[in-house]
Amino acid sequence: MLVKICGITTIEAAQEAVQSGADFIGFVFAPSKRRLKPAEAAEISAALPAAIKKVGVFVNETREAIIQTAEQVGLDVIQLHGDEPPASAEQLPYPVIKAFGIGKQDMAEIKAYPCNYYLIDSPKGPNRGGNGTTFDWTQLKHHDLDPHKIILAGGLTPENVQSAISIAKPAGVDVSSGVETNGTKNVEKINQFIKNAKTKG
Repeated sequence: MLVKICGITTIEAAQEAVQSGADFIGFVFAPSKRRLKPAEAAEISAALPAAIKKVGVFVNETREAIIQTAEQVGLDVIQLHGDEPPASAEQLPYPVIKAFGIGKQDMAEIKAYPCNYYLIDSPKGPNRGGNGTTFDWTQLKHHDLDPHKIILAGGLTPENVQSAISIAKPAGVDVSSGVETNGTKNVEKINQFIKNAKTKG
């Protein structure tokens, strides 16, 4: 089970995630309380092993700005979390994760999108993602998306991640607010989330 810890803002949280077995570390470069400047993310990235995949989250950003940030930070993967058309993903020289709000897009539209992973999130709230709410995971039983390309997001916590995995059967899971206490990443919750996600139910 792949695990992505998103919204990382400190070296301590990033290193704890890596030590606990995370596969992806996510940096947010879009409007959010977890937003980082590229220089800040670069400092954290430099403290991490090369094997860990660093993901940059962008919302309706230009190709030039994405590539410039990716090169500065040392990103491995680009996550598009806005209304980016398929052509935007095709023009990026990086693997792409494309976020989709469940129930908002036609499954055929999702399947046709040129990306390495579909991040299936809760329906859009006031912000792009990061709403901390779950959705009915059984909805993913009634689709024909490639399960090897699905990353499940939206309201996941150490307590519910095993249930979510058993129902949705994704390739990976993504968490941000679910491993926080009072808006700050909690190393114990990070450790428990990853342990639970990677433990066979």
